[in-house]
Amino acid sequence: MSLINAVVVLIVVGVLLWLVNRFIPMEGRIKSILNSVVIIAVVLWLLSLFGVFSFLSGIRVGK
Repeated sequence: MSLINAVVVLIVVGVLLWLVNRFIPMEGRIKSILNSVVIIAVVLWLLSLFGVFSFLSGIRVGK
């Protein structure tokens, strides 16, 4: 995956998370848990993308 694709994915995930936080009413505790889960997943994905976690390279989401 190229760097441009990674940046586009980060922008899309950020916009989707912002939209969920902004327009879907939910309790603050649930919102913070959702934000934490998304951020941890994105950080792990980025670490595997740059080769820090080689064992995560076998996990595919999508095609």
